[in-house]
Amino acid sequence: MEHVTQHSDPHFDQEASKLGMWLFIFTELLLFGGLFIVYSIYRFLNPESFQLASHELNPVIGAINTIILLVSSMTIAMSTSALQKKNKGLTVLLLEITIMLALIFLINKYFEWGVKFEHGIWPGSSHLVNDMSKGEILFFGLYFVMTGLHALHIIVGMIIIIVALRRVQKGTVNPDRPSLLENAGLYWHLVDLIWIFLFPLFYLIH
Repeated sequence: MEHVTQHSDPHFDQEASKLGMWLFIFTELLLFGGLFIVYSIYRFLNPESFQLASHELNPVIGAINTIILLVSSMTIAMSTSALQKKNKGLTVLLLEITIMLALIFLINKYFEWGVKFEHGIWPGSSHLVNDMSKGEILFFGLYFVMTGLHALHIIVGMIIIIVALRRVQKGTVNPDRPSLLENAGLYWHLVDLIWIFLFPLFYLIH
């Protein structure tokens, strides 16, 4: 009887953590869904200004970051498969690659924002307030809020993946208890999905 209790408790915890992660993902989708609706309304009301402002963004950098996130989603999915196949070394390697790709994404975003700052474009800047139309101000306001919020999610995702990586190395995340790694993968796919919407909205639709 004691053996059954020890076996069932971890199973229950894993199921509860998965449910918790799905609920969290749902709330995140509501948050970004609301922002996408706000963006769509303002774009409809200010089509010319949004089109003009979008030319300030570099679609090549956006495309590179999209590829980086798509590859990182693949590597974290592969790490879960590697764990199921009891290949600990490959799991660790794939997670390290995922973290490296996330860092590269953030570095690219840092330089992209840096270029905007050099051009005097940041929330509340005199150039933005005095020299641009209301629609352009709205565009860049949404750009900084939404891409900044996404970057914050990237950082949170990296922390979760690092924790999962350490526990894989220690053996506390293993083929019998994979929930932390699976949850990290779910969260990371959410981050990827959000960017797939952000990229065309800001960089491609003119």
